[in-house]
Amino acid sequence: MRHSFSMEHALASGKLNAPTAHGDQIARRELCEQICRPDGPKVVVARGPAGYGKTTLLAQCQARLQALPMRTAWLTLDRADNDLSRFLRCLTAALGALSGSASLRLDAHDSEDTLALALVQAVASHGAPFALVLDEFEAITAPAVLDLVQDLIGSLPAHGRLLIGSRHTPGLALGRLRAAGQLLEIDASQLCFSVDEATRFFARRQPALTPAEVELLHRKTEGWVAALCLASASLARQPSAAAFIERFSGSDQSVADYLAQDVLASQTPALRQFLLRTSILKQLSAPLCQALLPDMDCAGLLQQLENGHVLLTRTAADERHYRYHSLFASYLQSQLRAQAPGDVARLHLAASRWYEDEGRPVPAIDHAIDGGDFGRALALLQAHAETLLAEGRMRLLARWLGQLPAAVLATRPLLQAMQVWATCFTRGPSEASLLMAELKLAGSADPAVRAHVRALQPLLLSMMDRQEEAYAAGMPSIAALGDALSFTDTALANAMANITAVLGRYHEARALLDTARRAQSRSASSFNLMYSEAVEGIIDLQEGRMRQAGARFRMAVRSTRKGAYGQANGNAWAGVLYAAWVYETGDLALASRLLQVYVPLGRDVGLPDHLILGYVTLARVAFHEGDPEQTFYLLGELEYLGHQRRLPRIAASARVERARVLLMQGHPQAARDELGRADDADLWRRVEGLRLPANDLLTPRLGRLRCLAYDGDPAAALRELDADIAQALAARRVRRAYMLQLLRAVALARNRDDAGACAQLAPLLRTAQSEGLCRVLADEGAAVAGLLQRHGACAAGSAWLASDGAQDWWQRYMAQARIGPASPAAAPVAGDAAGAEGLTPKELRVLRLLAEGHSNSAIARQLFVSESTVRTHLRHLNVKLSADSRTQAVARARSAGLL
Repeated sequence: MRHSFSMEHALASGKLNAPTAHGDQIARRELCEQICRPDGPKVVVARGPAGYGKTTLLAQCQARLQALPMRTAWLTLDRADNDLSRFLRCLTAALGALSGSASLRLDAHDSEDTLALALVQAVASHGAPFALVLDEFEAITAPAVLDLVQDLIGSLPAHGRLLIGSRHTPGLALGRLRAAGQLLEIDASQLCFSVDEATRFFARRQPALTPAEVELLHRKTEGWVAALCLASASLARQPSAAAFIERFSGSDQSVADYLAQDVLASQTPALRQFLLRTSILKQLSAPLCQALLPDMDCAGLLQQLENGHVLLTRTAADERHYRYHSLFASYLQSQLRAQAPGDVARLHLAASRWYEDEGRPVPAIDHAIDGGDFGRALALLQAHAETLLAEGRMRLLARWLGQLPAAVLATRPLLQAMQVWATCFTRGPSEASLLMAELKLAGSADPAVRAHVRALQPLLLSMMDRQEEAYAAGMPSIAALGDALSFTDTALANAMANITAVLGRYHEARALLDTARRAQSRSASSFNLMYSEAVEGIIDLQEGRMRQAGARFRMAVRSTRKGAYGQANGNAWAGVLYAAWVYETGDLALASRLLQVYVPLGRDVGLPDHLILGYVTLARVAFHEGDPEQTFYLLGELEYLGHQRRLPRIAASARVERARVLLMQGHPQAARDELGRADDADLWRRVEGLRLPANDLLTPRLGRLRCLAYDGDPAAALRELDADIAQALAARRVRRAYMLQLLRAVALARNRDDAGACAQLAPLLRTAQSEGLCRVLADEGAAVAGLLQRHGACAAGSAWLASDGAQDWWQRYMAQARIGPASPAAAPVAGDAAGAEGLTPKELRVLRLLAEGHSNSAIARQLFVSESTVRTHLRHLNVKLSADSRTQAVARARSAGLL
């Protein structure tokens, strides 16, 4: 029977118009740009589950295409459109918008074949550019309707486009278009809001959220637009936004109602049962699901769910595995506990057994613990924990052992010893020491437990900055080591190598590292390999082999397996050292990214050297980027951590670095005052006797020498520097000697000994070039920058610039020091600031703020002017001071006595 369906009916039902745009919608700029560009794809398919913003995206694209201008037509489909006659009349009504007429002229008495042919020909012959949008295409399953759409696609002219929105992959043959590059497929992951889009979304709503709250909510929803909207609606009714976001999950009532009505209710009973009982799995595969539900066709059901886009996606690591959206999984689990609580433990046990049979102990242990089968969990841990410990999987072990009841764990002292290791590298040595004492492991009769205690005691003491006690505690155990070394024996050798290196006993340290490496060749442990390479890298660094140190740090970071305690999850022990080396080479972007991972982990563990190195490096990156406020904030936080953890070296180091920044800003007296606050005679006397990586170049003594060289009596500076350089070289502290020699070059120049300054600089530049150094010079600011430029004018500097690789190094240094493109030989002498006397008071004020390291926006705020005005002042300053950059302008202003 043929049904009549007029254009009036279509208009009345809203099928021919996109939904009205709300004023608070977020523009999907990047996706719209991909879809609507002039050379864009012929066919676009936006597919994803309910609530992912497909319709909103297509409506925004339609509006953009209409603005080109381009004719567009819109048709929202429903299940009734599987009737070919109805579909033809709806589509005819929609396409009438392309010609501007009320509808295409089609005879209602024509057969369906005749109507379809006329429609296809009308589309193929349409002369102007156009786009047709078919939304909610998942409703179409009838072969006849799908065939007609396929014919429409085949007849689209070069200036015609088809945009499809669907919950699942349309039943169309699109392979040829895909191969020809004429198909754009946008999936659920692309439809999700980015963090930036989520930030813009919540910026228009109340209550206002902090960036951290937005980021947490984005992570919990995975950018799912509907969930963000539901959360936003609920937030308005909450007394505390932070508390609501913290507990927000799939069990939240608004999310649960949405999932129940829009997702779960539309599934068959078999699919609903499958969804509920597989929700306990973090990853789904057909064999694993079959182990849980042996009476169901799990492979077929997974395929149905994937085709239906029911908040199920393939994992990136393995396309045979799937996962549920986290909110959907949370909702399903709450429903399972409510409807079939007795099944939960049985399902977890089945999953644990399947993973064990597959040789995958980690998820097997996870499911045993989640199912409350602690006996099974203990048995699996006893079999696999030592291997996981050797791999450095400390966070995993800490999580598991923390989930087990203390009474259960007390029956396995060896696992308690491993809990101390895990606590040490996740919560810090102080907490681990308390735990070891509380568990009374030192008095254990088990030889394996005592071996762990022997390795842990010196390690924990050294991590708490008690190096001398650590040496005394560990050496007797070293003397008792046999030929066949276990994991704990190797860890002891590494810990003692680190302790002896800090005490300056490098020969002893290398012998211990050789012992550890010989054990590695027989029984590999990625954790111990990381430890050995990091310690030897520290020794290399102290003795001036900078490239070799960097290579060792990189090897240490990459030695531990990805996803365990390696770079992906933040090996703070080696990671901070590696990031500091990356910073030294001049790759500030990579260094900053690495430290965003490693510094929070180092803060949790509380390693003094890693905290100091991490925070100081981040502070220097901020200063380089023109953000002194962030620089001082980071140093303030570092000082607070030192006081909080009762580690005075950390707090004093923050003050020493703050003094360096103040000096770079042109405040020498303030720098001296800060150094005075940092100077604890007993503390630094002890530190000077040790080889601590964070304080090789960060001491009040070196800070005072810098102030003396830059702003004090240069002759007095030279006398003191000569004594300190001789002392550093005698102690084989090559890296410290390098810094002292750099300060000596500055003092020589200030003492009007340009020839001596050039002679001092020549070997330093050759070392910088050969060892890949950059920031050690760039961080010294305008004084060294001006000195290097003058060096280029002397014979030795010119000869060096002509040598192989020197120009490459110089270009890299210029980029870091923000010097203009001229070579140092061509640059005018810093004192030749010809127009300096013509500076206006406002320009002098801008110059002083510039010298303090303020960004353009910060200068504009302080002077109550626009950034455009600041840029104008900077251009005038560069002209008057014959400068090519901000740094050069400051350097010449200092030489001219303006600062």
